[in-house]
Amino acid sequence: MLMDRYFQAIEQLQENIRTTQRESIVRAATKIAEAAAQGRGVHLYDTGHIVDHELIRRAGGLLLMKPLRVSLQIDNPIRTRELYGKNKSMEGLGEYFLRASNVHEGDVLIMGSVSGKSVEAVDIALAAKEMGITLIVLTSLTYSSQVKSMHSSGKRLFELGDVVLDNGAPLGDALLQVEGIETGILPASGLSAAYIMWAVTAESIEQLLAKGITPSVYKSYNYADGWDYNDKQEKTYAEHGY
Repeated sequence: MLMDRYFQAIEQLQENIRTTQRESIVRAATKIAEAAAQGRGVHLYDTGHIVDHELIRRAGGLLLMKPLRVSLQIDNPIRTRELYGKNKSMEGLGEYFLRASNVHEGDVLIMGSVSGKSVEAVDIALAAKEMGITLIVLTSLTYSSQVKSMHSSGKRLFELGDVVLDNGAPLGDALLQVEGIETGILPASGLSAAYIMWAVTAESIEQLLAKGITPSVYKSYNYADGWDYNDKQEKTYAEHGY
């Protein structure tokens, strides 16, 4: 059955992560724990492959993991016209986004992109490096190494990270080929990214506890005391940053 092929592919993907990414997971957790212990921020920027929702405000998850979401709205209701070769590159906005945000020097920025080639992501990563921000990249080395960057620097995210976490997704992301369907099916990057980042979270908690720091963790709101408990955790995080 196709379902069984999928289960087998996911099991192989997770086994590959366990055997090849342990060192990188520990290094990423070390960066996070060290930053948190110093009251620095930990930010998560993701291009939509589940992680920026999976890790944020989840029961059992860390309060210190905060999303970085950027957008730019233009209100210009003129009649529709052709572009006539107009340069629509968004390069240079990465620095603006970071300076307009609450990301500071010494903070940790986790960036997730399976291909790691977009102008926005690379521009933000380049700006982060210039600003002294620790950069943890979550990407697919197999995928990203076979695609061309859309940024004029020619860089892809894996070439910029202080720590690189490889989610193991194949080129194109799809895990399986099926007769009768021209393209692959069932993406790898969402589940593998979540698998890696929860492992990073586990290791971060262990390292913080080893430093004598008890990090704030969300409790399920479905418990009778869930709301009160989490309110107290929010106050602790606001005071200490962890």
